[in-house]
Amino acid sequence: MDAYKHSVTLNLEKCKGCTNCLKRCPTEAIRIRDGHAQINNDSCVDCGECIRICPYQAKRASYDPLECIWDYKYKVALPAPSLYGQFDHLNDINIVLKGLLDIGFDDVFEVARAAELVSGYSRRYLLREDVAKPVISSACPVIARLISIRFPDLIDNVMPLLPPVDIAARLARKEAMRKRPDLAPEEIGIFFISPCPAKVTYLKQEAANGHKTVDGVLGMSELYLKLLPKMTRDNIPLQLARTGRIGIRWAGAGGEAQALSRHRFLAADGMENVIRVLESIDNGSLPDLSFIELDACNGGCVGGVLTMENPFIAKARLLYMEKGLPEAVNWDFSKRPERTDIPADYFTDEELTYQPPKALDEDMGKAFAKRKQIQEILDKLPDLDCGSCGAPTCRAFAEDVVRGLADESECIVNLRGEIRKLRGEEPHDSP
Repeated sequence: MDAYKHSVTLNLEKCKGCTNCLKRCPTEAIRIRDGHAQINNDSCVDCGECIRICPYQAKRASYDPLECIWDYKYKVALPAPSLYGQFDHLNDINIVLKGLLDIGFDDVFEVARAAELVSGYSRRYLLREDVAKPVISSACPVIARLISIRFPDLIDNVMPLLPPVDIAARLARKEAMRKRPDLAPEEIGIFFISPCPAKVTYLKQEAANGHKTVDGVLGMSELYLKLLPKMTRDNIPLQLARTGRIGIRWAGAGGEAQALSRHRFLAADGMENVIRVLESIDNGSLPDLSFIELDACNGGCVGGVLTMENPFIAKARLLYMEKGLPEAVNWDFSKRPERTDIPADYFTDEELTYQPPKALDEDMGKAFAKRKQIQEILDKLPDLDCGSCGAPTCRAFAEDVVRGLADESECIVNLRGEIRKLRGEEPHDSP
């Protein structure tokens, strides 16, 4: 596998070296060094929390510009269902889809269509007796990467089915080739409209590993600004939408799980809640459940950092919009045969593996000695986790010292205490 290609990037010129991102990063991937943030790519999960919290806009998500679509003769847009919740007073999905045609796309294929299919096959997967329970959704790339880094014992619990965006891309390409047999495959471009940096990273990483499904990943926030002037109600839009409530609900937290109504499930969103749930599964304290949906962003995909609207407002809009839709268009959920067959091409080819943090030392004896050294340093630290040293916690700082990435003198609280001693001042009861 090639080196992991992250979407979250840092602009050093804008970074002021504050500790906002340091304290919010769920995997402790950020340090403040030389007056600005540094991101450890081995620990970053592209959740976008640093982008969300940065007051100086020093973090951003990289994605492809809209202009890249003109490199192809036939251009297909894959709108994520969260796109529909970005627009006020929208009562017809077709207005958004027609807008995508008006800004340059030749066709659209809703990711919600594929979401309905994945929901159907997920029901079948959960009926299998040989799967580890609870099954954890693989739709959010952040969750899969977080598990691979911090919760290796849960790797077998992750759903091995492809997420809807992959299925949508494959089906869209087949449909485009059928509609335009006069074009060569390389003349057809498939473009996903992403609500978050994690999906950008996921699709770019797939391409880097030789499993390219899309030809570009566009930012939802950029497309939003392009769509607004095109979306008018002057004319009755074309009937382009081919999805129902189940597909649309994938945009919000709990939407995927709702399609699995026969099974006991749990849905949690937001990184802090996600980590608590994973810890509960890991230590066996979670109730007996069949399926767990976890979304890194608050509110689900509608809360991605590449969206424009408040996630709760966006979700409310989608709930209103889905009232006139059928339950599903691409899968018959009214029939419940006890079948477990799933097409082979719905399973992922990429096996999730444990990606542990860099070892303290390749020699086990030396590594053990360094762990002891970390504890000795930690015992001398104030246990405040203030972040002034440039590390998120005192334990992380102690490890940085042992790794040679920091010096004990960089603990501001202890340094202040040493200065007081030199001055002959009485030590305070608290730092």
